Amino acid sequence: MEPSVREPLVRKTSSSYRTFPESVGKRLDKEYLRSLHNKRLYLAVFAAVLGNFNFGFALVYPSPVIPALEAHPSPALRLDQHTASWFGSVFTLGAAAGGLSAMLLNDRLGRKLSIMFSALPSAVGYALMAGAQGIGMLLLGRVLTGYAGGVTSASIPVYISEISHPGVRGMLGACPQIMAVLGSLVLYALGLVLDWRWLAVAGEVPVLAMIVLLCFMPNSPRFLLSRGKDDEAVGSLCWLRGKDTDYTREYEQIKDSVRKQSRRVSCAEIKDPFIYKPILIAVGMRFLQQLSGVTCVLVYLQSIFKKTSVILKPEYDAALVGLVRLFSVAIAAVSMDKAGRKILLFVSAGVMLVSNLTMGLYIHFVPASQNGTIANKTLESSASLPAEPTNYITLIPLLATMFFIMGYAMGWGPITWLLMSEILPLKARGVASGLCVVVSWLTAFTLTQFFLRVVEAFGLEVPFLFFAVICAGNILFTGCCVPETKGRSLEQIEAFFRTGRRSFMR
Repeated sequence: MEPSVREPLVRKTSSSYRTFPESVGKRLDKEYLRSLHNKRLYLAVFAAVLGNFNFGFALVYPSPVIPALEAHPSPALRLDQHTASWFGSVFTLGAAAGGLSAMLLNDRLGRKLSIMFSALPSAVGYALMAGAQGIGMLLLGRVLTGYAGGVTSASIPVYISEISHPGVRGMLGACPQIMAVLGSLVLYALGLVLDWRWLAVAGEVPVLAMIVLLCFMPNSPRFLLSRGKDDEAVGSLCWLRGKDTDYTREYEQIKDSVRKQSRRVSCAEIKDPFIYKPILIAVGMRFLQQLSGVTCVLVYLQSIFKKTSVILKPEYDAALVGLVRLFSVAIAAVSMDKAGRKILLFVSAGVMLVSNLTMGLYIHFVPASQNGTIANKTLESSASLPAEPTNYITLIPLLATMFFIMGYAMGWGPITWLLMSEILPLKARGVASGLCVVVSWLTAFTLTQFFLRVVEAFGLEVPFLFFAVICAGNILFTGCCVPETKGRSLEQIEAFFRTGRRSFMR
């Protein structure tokens, strides 16, 4: 093949370079997309993302529960600093295990059944925490709910991408993140009025609703075709697009793509750029997403606010952050199909970079007497410090944190999940999506475990300056490695990685 007709994945940018040229005709034209009926598609997506709602609910469950258990009258349930940190972080280990098992479940059971399977460990985990008689039951419940979250994290984005069409895939791809944030907000609200045991009981509600609704939803047409169930695949696509729409051409494209990837990926095929390049991009994005510091900021948000003498009461801090996250993810949902994925990733990383740099420099240069800290050395003891009178300069860390969360939620939060499900090749999609989740949550666990040690040894400004450097790396990674997938079918995206040609859509 002549070099002139090839387009490398990573190359120097130029004004003439476009990952997917607009001049080439699309296989799924605008007329077809406008003719589709999306109501059933939206219903299927809603049924699936109830799993993400449950994930967000379970993730922040320790926020109102840890203070209650630290003062619990029973020694068997009372948490000290060590057990409280494990109660909060062991969820990520369960999520990593769930992502690991999703490598097998996604390809064996299918996307929909994998999501439904996650309801079992989730329901058992909530039951254990609701009836806990000791710390062991609490930790086991956290592991099981984390495991369920890991399975849904790997399965739901893939399911949504495979049942969606290019016209709405960007918007629907942000729904998992929106529902996870909404689940967190509901947990914070219920935590103001419910006992910690009843909070666990409340967590069973979205699990039950998800399992009931998914019983009536179709499986992914691409997965059904990969299993040779052509008639079921036609029925699934007909149900999703509407009986009176001309979905034949889309079905033939999907079938052709599946036929080319009928076999599972082998070790020898890993050397093929068509396989390893999208996997490396997806894994790299999940790794950088966690290294940007979002998990640490969310886990230790109340302590950070306490150190800087923020005017808000601690019990409202997390809810405010949740509202900012929800607002920002909603912005991403409505704009990523218009502005594109890459521009939002650039803006997101830039906002996070400035926010982390501002926070790090503020903590380093502002005297401790003004920012309400004691030598910036210990974060664990911050809860016991008396809040000093708030002055205007303390608005700097508050605003920096808000903008950091906003930047993350409008780009590197939802789009990393969406791109993972879009660019991974079909034959490796189940395994690779599980790998992405494992890398993500193991990175999150490592950061949350070492964050306090770094703060105690070097000061709070060091982690934030490190996060700022990572965000700068995110900008470079986006510019060099991430393709623009706006408005492209999954088959077109796969064709790009397979051929690397600018003319692949002809």
